[in-house]
Amino acid sequence: MRSIGTTALSVFPLCLGTNVFGWTADRKAAYAVLDAYVEGGGNFIDTADVYPAWVTGESTSETYIGDWMVERGNRDAIVLATKVGMLDGLTGLSPRTIRTAVENSLRRLRTDRIDLYWAHVDDPGTPLADTLAAFDALVREGKIRYIGASNHTAPRLAEALRVSDDEGIARYVALQQQYNLMEREYEGPLRAVVEREGLSSIPYGALARGFLTGKYAPGVSVDSPRAERAGAYLESERGLRVVDALAKIAAERAAEPASVAIAWLAAQPTVTTPIASARTPEQLRPLMAGVALRLSAEELTTLAEASG
Repeated sequence: MRSIGTTALSVFPLCLGTNVFGWTADRKAAYAVLDAYVEGGGNFIDTADVYPAWVTGESTSETYIGDWMVERGNRDAIVLATKVGMLDGLTGLSPRTIRTAVENSLRRLRTDRIDLYWAHVDDPGTPLADTLAAFDALVREGKIRYIGASNHTAPRLAEALRVSDDEGIARYVALQQQYNLMEREYEGPLRAVVEREGLSSIPYGALARGFLTGKYAPGVSVDSPRAERAGAYLESERGLRVVDALAKIAAERAAEPASVAIAWLAAQPTVTTPIASARTPEQLRPLMAGVALRLSAEELTTLAEASG
């Protein structure tokens, strides 16, 4: 288990992403994935009020997770994270939006508290002091335990932390940002802020929309709603280098490329636990295996150089 920042949250080294629940995974499939994740030792589940409402118009992921926790009677064993700010009709981070959204999420999740509540995207139109005060009120009420920032720039994250410190109110404890072997922009000023301020990085997109699973190769057709965007990585020499490096290390380790990609990300500075999603227990298996895989310094360098 790993700790998120300096909080009391102790989490499994792989966070289960659930944006596919209600989209490409129906209720039965979602329950199967959740059960397999917990049976494998997992305890950290990440969702959002907008999952997958951008496709279906409904916040199905939260509903499935809430019903599953009640049926399994395991709420106290789960570190539960959800987000506010991107759902149609509840966009932004105004105090009114946050208050309405958290109550809706609590109802769908069938729980009395959220362990980690993310600001899904930055909202430059609302003063940071107002947003953070709204979060602070929910912390004091016990409806959320900690807050995190998702999709924030380095300057805005630093400013938010300064406001919290100046006002003595709830402070972001973690950052959720895109980060994987194909998307490495995080390794600049943003990571510097996270490291300096003692936050945890909990990156999403660990498998680059499935590109790092080993399914994608020149001339291969992949049946996935993300195939077009993931396949675009193959159009660069860099993408081909990464695929080759992953395949080589995976073969040497008798592992799957997805496991190697997860292991590389988990080994990066400031990263506490990557987020990855699965539609089936079979897809989840190599992701869980990546948790136990320890890459050598040479292997880490090989992958970093291939994706550089």
